[in-house]
Amino acid sequence: MNLTGPQCQAARVLVEWPLELVAKRSGVDVATITAFEEKAVDPGLEVKGRLLAALESGGAVFIWENGGGLGVRLKYARRDVRALNKWEGEGGPVGDDDV
Repeated sequence: MNLTGPQCQAARVLVEWPLELVAKRSGVDVATITAFEEKAVDPGLEVKGRLLAALESGGAVFIWENGGGLGVRLKYARRDVRALNKWEGEGGPVGDDDV
């Protein structure tokens, strides 16, 4: 499974995440993501794996070469993705519970 720059960009758009959020979630800097999406650089398998995992956590499903071509789609309906993005971080910081 070799993530491409266009797939990365398409997934980011589908899950409605800005570059900064993908960078934060994946630990990959914005400049590297931008260069990858523009096909200017191949960041390597480890970085592509981190991007893939981050975008999948946001609801992206990657379609690998299967005779029909590469692609990406949403795991959830667009309404659900918006709700998940809204709920992110709603609970506040995690605390200890002495129950």
